[in-house]
Amino acid sequence: MDNNPDQKETQHAMQPEDTPELRALYKGFEEENLIPLWTQLGDLMPVHPKPKAVPHIWKWSKLLPLAEKSGDLVPVGRGGERRALGLANPGLGGNAYISPTLWAAIQYLGPKETAPEHRHSQNAFRFVIEGEGVWTVVNGDPVRMSRGDLLLTPGWCFHGHHNITDKPMAWIDGLDIPFSQQNDVGFFEFGDDAVTDYRTPEFSNGERLWCHPGLRPLSALQNTVSSPIGAYRWEFTNRALDEQLALEEEGHPVTAAPGHAAIRYVNPTTGGDVMPTIRCEFHRLRPGVETAVRREVGSNVYQVFEGRGAVVIDGVTHKLDLGDMFVIPSWVPWSLQSETQFDLFKFSDTPIMERLNFGRVQAEET
Repeated sequence: MDNNPDQKETQHAMQPEDTPELRALYKGFEEENLIPLWTQLGDLMPVHPKPKAVPHIWKWSKLLPLAEKSGDLVPVGRGGERRALGLANPGLGGNAYISPTLWAAIQYLGPKETAPEHRHSQNAFRFVIEGEGVWTVVNGDPVRMSRGDLLLTPGWCFHGHHNITDKPMAWIDGLDIPFSQQNDVGFFEFGDDAVTDYRTPEFSNGERLWCHPGLRPLSALQNTVSSPIGAYRWEFTNRALDEQLALEEEGHPVTAAPGHAAIRYVNPTTGGDVMPTIRCEFHRLRPGVETAVRREVGSNVYQVFEGRGAVVIDGVTHKLDLGDMFVIPSWVPWSLQSETQFDLFKFSDTPIMERLNFGRVQAEET
């Protein structure tokens, strides 16, 4: 995947000879805020993606204690709104971006605390690595948060969180904040604290209406941009993965690759992604499985839900344990290795890349 040397020579040969007249021309460009393409071509149109974001691993064993300390020192309330620690990619200049399009954070809510309601243009989800006792209220619909659940807060939905227990709880947030910020599409609005719903139902209204396999309510035939399901429950994710591997054992080739079960969370009204800018998946590897080396246009973020293994990024092996998170920038080669059964939650900006026709994947044969 190296640059074509002939192309490098051609680009170099294009540069004109340095003369006083040329310098005066460039000065005129600068005064009128002009930049000539012939000096920028290699950066603007590289032979293949050259991301500024870098691969990085965040260890849960270090993230969680920092979140807990934040819980001791930093209150939750209006102004700050959330006790959320954004994962900052070392290659992106100090911004709390895990990639150029995605934002990820560990959010921490203490005992009996409430994070006030607000809404924003950005699409968001929560994924729970451990714990329970928090309900997130999305447009007036209280949604229980439990281990292994994926919970959605689509753009411009009011949402707040409240912890009914005497124990704290932490989870990860994923949003399209960088994409929204760079394209100047963001709006934000505070909610009304007086209307916060503190009910704690076992299942949200969205689940009661939509979460019946193969069935769609006739009362809701209009397709929605984001999924109307507030929570995708771990019991169903786990069962789907187990059944894939069981069918593989019985001789049915239904897994993503040998020993590798995977599911994508979908919008039941369209069959597409749960939100227009974010794709969510879950992957399970049997012990001793190594996936094919893969490159993709766009950003991929993973969190280890259970088990031990490693990710090999651009030839470097990184050991992974429970809760660890890592990011794969655009077109960086990577693969997974499982030591035990290895469960990973994944989210990506693939819907953006596919919709804009930038999507491209290169995978070695296993």
